[in-house]
Amino acid sequence: MDRKTKGIQGEEIAKQHYEKNGCEILESNYRYKRAEIDLIALLNEELLIFIEVKNRSRKDFGDPESFVSDAQQERIKEAAEDYIFAINWKKDVRFDIVCVESNDVIEVFEDAF
Repeated sequence: MDRKTKGIQGEEIAKQHYEKNGCEILESNYRYKRAEIDLIALLNEELLIFIEVKNRSRKDFGDPESFVSDAQQERIKEAAEDYIFAINWKKDVRFDIVCVESNDVIEVFEDAF
C-alpha cells in the first residue's frame, strides 16, 4: 500500500473513532497556507477538536506522537486560528494526535499540544 492510500485509510479510521464517540466531522484535510489539519471535529457544540493523524507500521523509529515537530505544531495552530476566525468560534478548542498502527489499532492523545 502506498503512503497516500495508507494516510487516507488512517484518517478514515480516526474519523470513525471520533464519530463513534459523538463528534461531528466538520472538515477533512483543511488547508491554510503551508499547513494542513487532517480532521476538524465538533463535540457537543462546545468543543472544536483539531486532529493530526499519524500512521506507523512499526515503532522501531519511535512513537508516532513524537513525529509532530514543533514547527508542524505551529503550522497546525496557525491553520486552526484561521479556521476559528472564519467560523467565529468562541468556545473551547483542543489539539489531538491520533496514532494508527498497521493493524488498525488507534491510540488517541487528547490535548497533545
